[in-house]
This record gives sequence, C-alpha cells and structure tokens, in this order.
Amino acid sequence: MIIRDYEDLPQGLRHPEVKEYLDILKAKQGQLRIKRAFDVCMASVLLLLAALPMAVIAVLIAADSPGGVFFRQKRVTSYGRIFRIHKFRTMCKDADKKGTAVTVSGDARVTKIGAFLRKYRLDELPQLLDVLAGDMSFVGTRPEVPEYVKKYTKEMRATLLLPAGITSEASIAYKDEAELLDGAEDPDAVYVKQILPAKMEYNLKSIREFSLLNDLKTMIRTVLEVIK
Repeated sequence: MIIRDYEDLPQGLRHPEVKEYLDILKAKQGQLRIKRAFDVCMASVLLLLAALPMAVIAVLIAADSPGGVFFRQKRVTSYGRIFRIHKFRTMCKDADKKGTAVTVSGDARVTKIGAFLRKYRLDELPQLLDVLAGDMSFVGTRPEVPEYVKKYTKEMRATLLLPAGITSEASIAYKDEAELLDGAEDPDAVYVKQILPAKMEYNLKSIREFSLLNDLKTMIRTVLEVIK
C-alpha cells in the first residue's frame, strides 16, 4: 500500500487538514505494506473457506425474493476513487429507488433472509472480492456513497487516504445505526448531520493511532460483537 506525496493527491484532498494525516501515514509506510499483504493473504484464505457457505446463501437469496443475488452500488474508496461494492442483496429489488440511502430499524425493504444476513453481517462476505481487488481493506472507514462523501469536511477527507474497510471502530460503536435512525422524519439528514460526524471522529482517530496491532484488535472486537 503506497501513500502518495502531497503534490500527487487529487485536488479535493490537498488541504492542510488532510496533510496532517498524510504525514502520519507516511511515517508508517512499512506497516501499511504489511497491512496490504495481510489483506490479500487473509481474503484469499477466507474466500476458499467461505465458497460453499456463500453458494448456499446465494441460493437462499434467489429463492426468497426476485432480484439478483448481489447488491452492487457505487461507493468511494482511497483518493476519492469510485468502485462498485460487492454485497449480498438483503433488500427487495430496486430498494434504492424506494427509500433513503440509509436503512432504518424495521425497514420494509429488507427481505426475510436479508434480515438474517444483516444480523450476522454475512451480507458483507462478498466484500472479500473488493479486498483482493485493492478497493477495500479488512479495517478502514466504511465506504460511503458519493452523495455523502460530497458533504465531508476537509478533515473528513483524510479518511480517503486509505482504502475503505469492511469494519472499523466506528462500525462497532454504531452497529445499531438503523435503530438510531428509526422514527426520524428525514433519516438522510439525521445521518449526515449527526451520525456521520460522530463516526468520523472514530475514523480519524484510527488514522492518527494506526498500527497493525490496533487493526487486529478491531477485527477481534468485530467478531466478538457479531457473536454477542
């Protein structure tokens, strides 16, 4: 994983607020290379182990409701690059056209099998493909849709210096995000004005305190939270 020089950053990231975090990551280039090697090795092993369960999940999704097995949506990763995330579909067909970009508790768009997959985060298994492609990492800021990224403050844009992640400390702290949005008159507005800034505090802290050990702790905490 190579961290670019400040002069090579996209124009939208060339701010003093971002450079502060860039300098921190520059000093940890060696650990970031190991992080990438770990991502590739671990994702390869997990894909082999999860191949059969993923096939079963795909059959259950197809039998549960009409629509494709996968949910592909534009998300933003390192340096503002757009990619199409891989997730198992947990909502009805064309759900993005029938409601907000965020999910609330008891969302009618979530399918029966989708609720189960979300509960145990099994819908995110296909993101192992995104990790192998370099679009994501096991630990990092969760990838947002372009519409939300446009609302980032200059400091928040520092999270775009690294690939998006499958999990993070923010994901753990806000694992019940859908319930927090439940009953909101405008879930999108509440997310952008209240939840997103709070989650970004965790994400920015994780960059300031980045280490392979902290990444490992986050992964273990995620597994424990899913089991609990």
